[in-house]
Amino acid sequence: MEREVRVRFAPSPTGPLHIGGVRTALYNYLLARKLGGKMLLRIEDTDQNRFVPGAEQYIMDSLRWCGIEIDEGIEQGGPHAPYRQSERKPMYRQYADQLIRDGYAYYAFDTPEELDAMRARLTAAKVPNPQYNSITRAQMRNSLTLPAEEVQQLLDSGAPYVIRLKVPRKEEVRFQDLIRGWVVVHSSAIDDKVLMKSDGMPTYHLANIVDDHLMEITHVIRGEEWLPSAPLHVLLYRYLGWESTMPQFAHLPLLLKPDGTGKLSKRDGDKLGFPVFPLEFHGTDAQTGEPTVSSGYRESGYLPEAFINFLAFLGWNPGTTQELFTMDELIENFSIERVSKSPARFDQNKVRWFNEQYLRAKPDAELAQYLITDLAAQGLAVDAAKAEQIAALVKERATFPADLAREAQLFFQRPSSYDEQVISKKWNPQVAAALTEFAAQLPALPDASPEGIKARLTEVLEAQGVKIGQVLQALRVAVTGQAAGPDLMHIMHILGPQETAERIQAAVAALPA
Repeated sequence: MEREVRVRFAPSPTGPLHIGGVRTALYNYLLARKLGGKMLLRIEDTDQNRFVPGAEQYIMDSLRWCGIEIDEGIEQGGPHAPYRQSERKPMYRQYADQLIRDGYAYYAFDTPEELDAMRARLTAAKVPNPQYNSITRAQMRNSLTLPAEEVQQLLDSGAPYVIRLKVPRKEEVRFQDLIRGWVVVHSSAIDDKVLMKSDGMPTYHLANIVDDHLMEITHVIRGEEWLPSAPLHVLLYRYLGWESTMPQFAHLPLLLKPDGTGKLSKRDGDKLGFPVFPLEFHGTDAQTGEPTVSSGYRESGYLPEAFINFLAFLGWNPGTTQELFTMDELIENFSIERVSKSPARFDQNKVRWFNEQYLRAKPDAELAQYLITDLAAQGLAVDAAKAEQIAALVKERATFPADLAREAQLFFQRPSSYDEQVISKKWNPQVAAALTEFAAQLPALPDASPEGIKARLTEVLEAQGVKIGQVLQALRVAVTGQAAGPDLMHIMHILGPQETAERIQAAVAALPA
C-alpha cells in the first residue's frame, strides 16, 4: 500500500523566520498539496539557550500570512502530538539507549578541558578539521575506552556525560537526493556527533530523526546547509532499524545576496535596504539588551501572493514563460524535479515587480479601501465611489498600497507650485488666454465625462486658433502642478468642473504670461 505523503517544516524558535525558511516551508507545502498529502509544523526547540520569546508565534503568524496552511501542529493538534520537541523530551532517551545497546552509540565523559586539549593536539599536528571521530575517540574518556566497571561507576555517580554516535571508520554512506541525485560520503568525513546532551536533551540529529519516523514523514525538504548532516541521518535510520521507511531527501539551493557574493543572511536586510523576514519582528539585542525592530515584507507594503510567487521562483521554474501564479497554480505546476541545485540570487527589483503586478490586478473596489484607510489617517475623507475612480486612475503608478494615497494627493491639494521647466517652455499669453476661456466654460459644461471635457477643450482651442499640443502640458501643470501623471481628462473629471476651473484660474493669476 502506498504511503500518504507527509512533509514537515521544522524551524527553531531562535528569532524571526528568514525568507529562506519561508521558501523551505513553501516548497514542502506545494509538494504536499500537489500529491494530496499533509503539511506538518514542528517546533524544534531542543536548544533552550537560543530560545527567543515570541519567535514561535511569529513563525505561525508568518506562515498564516503567506497562505501556507498547516494540517498538524501546535495550534491544529494531530495524531502525533505534541509538536513541540521540548514537550517530547522523555521519548528520545529510549532510542539513544537502544543505539548504545546495539553498539551504535556510546557514553562520552570528556570534560570541556579535555575536548579543548584534544583539538589543540590535532591542530598542532596540522589536522585540517579537528573532530571527535572514529580515530580520536580511542584516546578519549568514553565507554569504548574505559573498563565496563568504571563506566557503570561514572553513570551511577551522576558524572556528566553525552551520548555520541559511533560512526564506522571505513564505509561509504550513500543516499539519493531528489534534487542532487546520488550523494556518496565516506564515513571518515563524519564525526561522532552528540545525540544526547549532558542536560538530557537530545540534539537536533537524534530528535529530528526520531520525530520524522514517528510522525511518518515521507519527504524531508530542507536547506542545502543540512546536506553535510544527511549521511549522519542516513546512518541513524539504518542503526535504528528504520531504513525501509526512511524519507526521501531534497536539499534546496542556497539563497544568495543580490550581488551573488554569498548566502543571504538575517543581517543583510537592514544593511542592503530590504526586508529578509516576512513580518516585522520586535526583539532584543543579545549584547546590549536594547529593543530591536527587523523590517518585514508585510509592513513594507508587499502582498502575500506577490511575496510567495517571488519566493517560488527562487530555485524553481515551471518550464514555461508564465511568471504570475496563484497558490493553486503553483501547487498544480510544482515538482521537485524542476528545483535547481544551483544557488538562487535574490533580486529585490523582481519582488517589487511582482508586487506591482498583483496590486494592479486587484479590483478597483479593493484598492479603494486601501486608499480610504490611508487618506483617513491623514485626515482626508473620500467616499467609496470617488476613491474607486481615483484608485483606477493612479494604480499604474503604484508599487505598494501606500503609493495610492501618495499619488492621490493631487485630488485633495491644489498646487502650491508649478513645474518651472514646463512653464518656461509652454506658458505664454496665447495659452493663458485659451485656458482662461476653457475655465470660464467648465462650470456650465453639460457633459463632465472625460470625453465631454476633452470635446469642450478642443472646441475652445479651435475657436482660439491654438493647437491642443501647445496647451496640454501647460493645462496639466495648471491643474496638478506636475509635468507628468495619470490621464489628464480623467483627473479633471474626478476633480469636477468647478474645482478644475478654479485651479486653472489660480494658475493664470499666479503665473506671468
